Amino acid sequence: MPVIALIPFKPVNPKTRLSCVLEKEERESFARMMLADVVEAVSGAGCTPTIISTEPYECRETMVEVIPGGLNETLNTLLAGQKGPVLIIMADLPLATPQAVMQIISSRQDIALAPGRGGGTNAIYLAKGSSYRVDYYGASFLKHKSIARERGLTCEVIDSFRLHTDVDEKEDLVELLIHGRGRSSEYLESLGFTLSIEKGRVGIERRDPLELKAR
Repeated sequence: MPVIALIPFKPVNPKTRLSCVLEKEERESFARMMLADVVEAVSGAGCTPTIISTEPYECRETMVEVIPGGLNETLNTLLAGQKGPVLIIMADLPLATPQAVMQIISSRQDIALAPGRGGGTNAIYLAKGSSYRVDYYGASFLKHKSIARERGLTCEVIDSFRLHTDVDEKEDLVELLIHGRGRSSEYLESLGFTLSIEKGRVGIERRDPLELKAR
């Protein structure tokens, strides 16, 4: 049975913490590029992706359901009707690859969690979607482990750099410029973003794209 991959997505005014380096229209374009990278990764792993969008959004490559409600309420309503396997994966994981997605959906446990930085949850695989409920925001990784215990579900934690690296802050763009090979990194480079060394640490800077091409 194919794994249904639910991808929550906010197309309008996303990633506000990147406002220090990207204008609103650029953030929206960047979010679309990250989503495209995630859709490509889950499709490459044999999953059937469905974008769960907060606003009307067109995507030729996959189905889009517009559900303007809260994240937890929306996902829990969808999970209640899923008797088969389900993957919930965030749309801001531009380093995700089919191999990384295969790692989590190959789990033999009832649930597999890919943690994000700061206690978040970047991906959840459920052998049976209706067996579980999600509780995002805050220390969601700990909450999701607790929910598995309460429901008597076996749980595996997936150690994956490519699923662990979500993009929210300016500093997160460093990892994308170093390790990215998809549309997201290409888009940043087209805007003139490059790596820079700041007091011994790697940072980013933005230059005129025409200047970079002339070098």
